[in-house]
Amino acid sequence: MGDLYIGLISGTSMDGIDAALVEFEQASLNVLKTHQYPYSDALRSRLIRAIRDPVTCTVDEVGALHRWTGESFRDAANALLAASDVAATAITAIGSHGQTLRHQPNAEHPFSLQLGNAAVIAAGTGITTVADFRSADIALGGQGAPLVPPFHEWLFGRPGTDRCILNVGGIANATILHGDGRQTLGFDTGPGNTLLDAWMRKHKDEPFDRDGQWAASGTADDELLQRLLADPYFAASAPKSTGLEYFNLDWLDAVGVDGIDPADVQATLCALTAAASADAIRLTACEATEVLVCGGGAHNSELMRLLDAQLPGVAVMSTAAAGIDPDWVEAAAFAWLAMRRMQGLPGNLPAVTGARKATLLGAVYRSG
Repeated sequence: MGDLYIGLISGTSMDGIDAALVEFEQASLNVLKTHQYPYSDALRSRLIRAIRDPVTCTVDEVGALHRWTGESFRDAANALLAASDVAATAITAIGSHGQTLRHQPNAEHPFSLQLGNAAVIAAGTGITTVADFRSADIALGGQGAPLVPPFHEWLFGRPGTDRCILNVGGIANATILHGDGRQTLGFDTGPGNTLLDAWMRKHKDEPFDRDGQWAASGTADDELLQRLLADPYFAASAPKSTGLEYFNLDWLDAVGVDGIDPADVQATLCALTAAASADAIRLTACEATEVLVCGGGAHNSELMRLLDAQLPGVAVMSTAAAGIDPDWVEAAAFAWLAMRRMQGLPGNLPAVTGARKATLLGAVYRSG
């Protein structure tokens, strides 16, 4: 048996924690067990409030949420272990991304803040926990994001095959893998599901647009789409990363959607995610023959249809076609990053983040 690690992550939907038990061999992995652990309604509502209104979020509230989120991550790991019938002593380490509260790599004093006290996770599971993966890269002048491209390179890279891995979570990020040995590239392409989900909650009181059905029922407004795509972020050169601080309903309102049918706005937001992602892929991976999609966006049939239409001659498919469920790629990535840290190996790619050099990522919290 290979080395066992657990990966934990909660994305921008803030609905709970993805937990994956992963076995690593020398050049492959096996996702042995997965578990989705929901946040309580009370925790989720306070997280959403803190993220949407950082000006009024007090230090006491940040401290309480840090502890509370850590307790939820602890419980997610323990629930995963119970479901897998694997003892905590068999796990080398947990890799916990945490819940991003604020991502400001371009601020005067750059930082990225993830909630989820890792000491609580380590103490409550009895397993060494690696967390705070972004700070070391930012300290070296990097964006601290995206973090998944080196894992994508390790898992999906194939000599002779040009591929793009498109991770469509709340924010979408692309990893460009060259089959001829050229440097791997990666960056956030812009909004993934975050605007789609927010618009859905506002108008349908639903957490997300299941299978993209509401988007498919509308008609994209070309004029609105062009105004959205005119945002400077899309034309900016990599390295670049973004988050909910930038792409949110306030951003959408500032562009202006008054008088447009809500279903047509949803269709336009879906077209925005597809167009921004496809533009980035065309600019940086013109020889790619495959686009492997992971994250929640892989389940959005309308988004997948639009991506396929925007990328003629390119096979657009879920990462399931390459052997890993699209829902668990990110959790597996943080298990892999924990493994890199425990082995004393760098976890970042400077060409992706803009850091001055490759470095160890993550702080290690021992269980006792």
